[in-house]
Order: sequence, then C-alpha cells, then structure tokens
Amino acid sequence: MYLHWPTAILSDDLVGDGSSRHGGGLIADLRQLGNVAVRNRARVLSPNETLARRIRARLRRHLLRLGFQTDADGNLQRPADSKASVRSLHRLQRLERLRENELFLRRCASGLLPSFADGTDISPTAMEAYIELVKPDTMQSDLFRMASLLWSVPVSRGYGRRLRFLVWDKQNEKLMGLIALGDPPFNQGARDGHIQWSSSDREDRLIHLMDAFILGAIPPYNKLLGGKLVASLVRSQEIVNAFRARYRNSVGLISKKTKHPSLVAVTTSSALGRSSVYNRLTLAGTKYFEPIGFTGGWGHFHVPRDLFEDMRRYLALHGHTYPRGYEFGDGPNWRLRTIRAALDMLGFRADLLRHGVNREVFICWMADNSRDILRGVSRRPKYHSLLAASDISRLARERWIVPRAARDASYAEWSRDEILGPLDWRGVERSYASEQPIEA
Repeated sequence: MYLHWPTAILSDDLVGDGSSRHGGGLIADLRQLGNVAVRNRARVLSPNETLARRIRARLRRHLLRLGFQTDADGNLQRPADSKASVRSLHRLQRLERLRENELFLRRCASGLLPSFADGTDISPTAMEAYIELVKPDTMQSDLFRMASLLWSVPVSRGYGRRLRFLVWDKQNEKLMGLIALGDPPFNQGARDGHIQWSSSDREDRLIHLMDAFILGAIPPYNKLLGGKLVASLVRSQEIVNAFRARYRNSVGLISKKTKHPSLVAVTTSSALGRSSVYNRLTLAGTKYFEPIGFTGGWGHFHVPRDLFEDMRRYLALHGHTYPRGYEFGDGPNWRLRTIRAALDMLGFRADLLRHGVNREVFICWMADNSRDILRGVSRRPKYHSLLAASDISRLARERWIVPRAARDASYAEWSRDEILGPLDWRGVERSYASEQPIEA
C-alpha cells in the first residue's frame, strides 16, 4: 500500500530506532518515488492532537525566549525583579504590535509627524495643556494610534466603555500625551479591598468607575515630567463632562435598563511595578492619585495573539463555550479564562498565567464624596474641588515642569524625527538583539 506522507505525524512521534511511540511497529524505508511505503500503519494524529502539540511546543519556546527560567523541577520562573526585566518580558509583544501596525505607519506616519514637538518648540513657562476627545475614523484617531505605539510596554486596547483623549500644548499645538479610559477589571483585590466592597456592592456600583489603561506623556514632554501633568488631568472637569455626555443615559446590554452612572473614581496601574509618576501626585493640597496596593501578578501579556487564537481553536474543537468571543461584562477576564481553560486541557498548570509582574495600583477620587457613593452611602456626586484642565496645567507647570527644565535642558535637543525610530520594528528588533540578556 502506498500513502502520501501524513503531515500530521510529527518528528517526536518516533524514537531513535525508528519504532513508533504509539505502538505502530517499524516504519519502512523511505523511497524517493513521490510516495512512501509504510509496512505497518502509523497512527495519524487528528487535527485536535496536531494543534495541541503545536500549542505546547510554541508556548514553551515562547516563554523561554521571553527570559523565563526553569527550576530543578522544570517549572517556569520569571527573570529578575527589575524594570529592565519587565521591559524584557514585553519585547516580543511589542514587536508583534509594531509588525501589526507596519502598513498603517507607512501610510500615515509622515503626515502625522508634524503634530509631534521638537524640543525647540517648547517654552516650559508658557506650557498650557488642553484635552481633546478622540472620535473614530479621524486624523486624531490615527494620531492617538501612532502615539500609543511609543510605549515600551505595549498598551491595552481597552474593554467595554471607552473614552480616548489627546492632550495638546496650547502654546504650539503639539501633542503632549494620551489619556484612555475604559471599563475596569471586574475583579481587582486591591481596589475592592480599599473601597470595602462586597461582591454585590461591586456588581451594583462598578459602573461609576473607569480604568485609565493608557496614561502618559510622549517625547519630549516626558523629559519635563509631563507624565505627572497628563496624569493629573484625569481629575478634571473636562473628563467628567465627557463621561457624562457619553454615558449618563446608557442602557445596559444585559439588563436593558437605563443607567445613570457618574464618574467618581478612576484607577490605573504602573506597567513597571512601582511608579514614580503617580506617587505623591498632589497639587494645591489635593491628591490626584494615591496608591492602594498591588496586582497579584496574573495576566496574559506573555501569550502572543496568534498563540491565543490557536488556543481558541483548540477549545472550539472540544466544544468549549469560551472561544465564541468576548461577552459584555467579561472584559480582560474573558481572555484570562480562555487561556486558563486551554492550559488546563493541554496539561499545563494554570499558574503559567502568573507572570510575576506585581503592578502598583492607584486610584483617583474624582468627586469629594466618591467613597460614599461607591459604598452606597450617597447617590449624588459633589465635584466642588474639581478643576478645569487649564488650572491643573498651571499648577503642574509651576510645580514640576519649570523646575525640571531648569535642572535638565536636554528636552531642547529632541527632534521629532526621533519618534520614528521606536516605531520601526526592524530597528527595534536589532536593538533588542544587541542588548545583554537580563540575569535572573
């Protein structure tokens, strides 16, 4: 009997003497006649088994490439606990994101580049920030997309309700930074414990809270502590008004009831563990963010998108419900549960999702009585201490921007053309290859 060589038979199905691990007997000599004679029938792996083997092999290789180590028992352990090691863990994710956007950048980058500042465009004493709400399919939307690719740790695309803002410098009409708010994770121990929520409290009142999943300044404003200014703008009249205009009469997708949420708190977390931007973020006696704890170090950033799609296909072959896609209310938890279910079925321990990066969690109280509203004591928010973006900008300029410019004038040497380097995935890949590995 002559058969075409079955591509589903993998090399590791055969032991050194040519016999099959599946008990199929000896494999006959291969004859270069376009077909292969098989004396005893080898077991052909099903599509399900083939996919499972591919996922296992790719997952192991990917985690080792990221810098995870194996202990004496073969268990994966993350690299050293430092900001450099955290950036290293995100390298492949960042390259993946840049490759995905290569065509977009080729088409749009040159036209958007004039919106970025040269250092000589900036007079620190004249800096004045204002906020613009981003609408879909606009130049502003493209600019937001391009600028968000500058983060060394790739940013989330957000979940559920989303508001995106560009932060501009009025003195020169150049882009200073980005703010993006989205639905918060449903489960977050640091937040829920700080607010003193029960599970039913959280279910009833999470609608009043958003999460800043993108928040920061871009070059050269980041050299002037512009990240502190941008973060402070979260607690502004403009942000509350934009939320109210978009969601004050929103209808629940599940309950079908009209809801009347008020934005009374915004959370965020530091991508690199502890944060020097959000700590001690105080202006005129008002705390703009305060630390409330750390995440547990669980997540899915170290599982690339194409591998995740393979996991979804694998679960679908088993009739699992998770591969159907994101459902309202699931948010990032859906992706975590999908990966965890696949790992369990593939024989991996679920703690592969524990990447060990414990991010510091911060909260911004938008209203004077935010805690009372989130605890069910009050219903109407009081925004008496909320300032306009122009007032916040003035306070931040005097506290952080001008003193930093006096100490360090390197921002003035920045050229907007330098923006393009971190957006070229080939150049980024070469720079990663030249760096020394992070020691565990």
